[in-house]
Amino acid sequence: MPNKVLIIIPTYNESKNIVPLIEGIFTVLPAVDILFIDDSSPDGTGEIIDSLSKMDPRVILIRRVSKLGLGTAYVTGFKYALSNDYKFIFQMDADFSHHPRYLTQLLREAENYPIVLGSRYIKGGTVRGWSIYRKILSRFGSFYARLLLGLKIRDLTSGYKCFQRRVIGEIMMTPLNSEGYVFQVETIFKAHKKGFSIKEIPIIFENRHKGASKISKKIVLEAAFKVCAMAVKRY
Repeated sequence: MPNKVLIIIPTYNESKNIVPLIEGIFTVLPAVDILFIDDSSPDGTGEIIDSLSKMDPRVILIRRVSKLGLGTAYVTGFKYALSNDYKFIFQMDADFSHHPRYLTQLLREAENYPIVLGSRYIKGGTVRGWSIYRKILSRFGSFYARLLLGLKIRDLTSGYKCFQRRVIGEIMMTPLNSEGYVFQVETIFKAHKKGFSIKEIPIIFENRHKGASKISKKIVLEAAFKVCAMAVKRY
């Protein structure tokens, strides 16, 4: 019988973060399962997770044959969550920019709200360790999506979320086809159109502790075009 909470974490070259991240999560929420979706990381991330999963059934690994992207990783995780009857489903990064200390508050709020989102851009939230360029890009991205899609959520590109199961079931009824960070916008937009309420809580987002950022010009351009496409379809 699985735990009622699943934390989905896509990974690619996160070998230095995996062990402390798992320890941090189980310190605050011991009765959860963690599902890693690893895209054949060349640094041995998958092998580390596989070894840990053999010692602890709460650690689950799905290995994919190549680097297939963030969006498809989460779709894979969502399908697993629905198939295994989880009540609450988290999205979380592997690099400690999403600190485990916020998990308990996100889960507590998810008892009353269909979606709870860790927000950098409401009172009490902030970003640490980013360049001015990254800060401007992220804030503009959220503003741009908010303006075009008519949403009031301040941090639309946040990847730190907790969903009630019914939300995932509804938004998965039509294909989720975005890649990169625009996937975060797409899920919130679809949930909003379905009538689900969304709660933002402030988080301190810290630049990754170890490893390299996955953001690229391709991801930024995809986000710009995909948000436009979503806005056009809305009307």
